[in-house]
Amino acid sequence: MRLDKYLKVSRIIKRRTVANEACDAGRVTINGKVAKAGTEVKVGDIIEIAFGDKPVKAEILNVAEVIRKDDAKELFRYL
Repeated sequence: MRLDKYLKVSRIIKRRTVANEACDAGRVTINGKVAKAGTEVKVGDIIEIAFGDKPVKAEILNVAEVIRKDDAKELFRYL
């Protein structure tokens, strides 16, 4: 699954366009490497997003195309 879509589906970022802009600005890394919006994500990857002065770090636990809002928090784990 594409990184920008995963960020939206998992509800780490609310909108896909915002996720896409964050990736284009170089604020998102996967396993320590700067990632573009089209980068494929897989289970076990570590995503780090720079939100202002506070970075958010999460591990991917599951990848699903469609998921309910209540179950979205099961897709990742904050580190």
